[in-house]
Amino acid sequence: MTLPLIAILRGITPAEAPAIGTALVNAGITTIEVPLNSPDPLQSIAALSRHLGDTAIVGAGTVLSVADVNAVAQAGGQIIVSPNCNTEVIQATKALDLQSWPGVFTPTEAYAALDAGADGLKLFPGAMAGPTGLSAMRAILPKGTLVYAVGGAGPENFGDWIAASADGFGLGSALYKPGLNATEVGERATAIVAAYRTALG
Repeated sequence: MTLPLIAILRGITPAEAPAIGTALVNAGITTIEVPLNSPDPLQSIAALSRHLGDTAIVGAGTVLSVADVNAVAQAGGQIIVSPNCNTEVIQATKALDLQSWPGVFTPTEAYAALDAGADGLKLFPGAMAGPTGLSAMRAILPKGTLVYAVGGAGPENFGDWIAASADGFGLGSALYKPGLNATEVGERATAIVAAYRTALG
């Protein structure tokens, strides 16, 4: 089963990407985003896509423009994650048959994203909304809407978020920080997957 966990590899370099990607997949995390404010992000996305093949979904985070979407697609990316709700970015993503996960914080943004074709919503910053905020918003979202909590969601509070109806999580510094090697990232990923499974019951 593919776990609803997205690894956010902010700051990763192309040289280390394949080994770290392999460590994540081996631990059970098979969706990987490289934020575009990382060093040579398109090269890292291309390296991960080539190395991992169909064992993972690889793409970009911090995607802010249609030009970014096109560049990620050319690098082999399959998923586009943004911190904001830009309907042009969402529509360009879907026109290329990629997954679209825009950032939202309000019901207005959530509906704008869904109307534009988003596959799911990234509640961001999760720390500001909290599980209570998600629970309140869930009451007005269309049934079946996928919402991932990002920023302020992690092993220490997976249970609270799941109880508030979070469908999944984006994980950054708890999983990867520049300077960590593949073994260390693999150990963190294994612990996070175990915590998620425990929280899920």
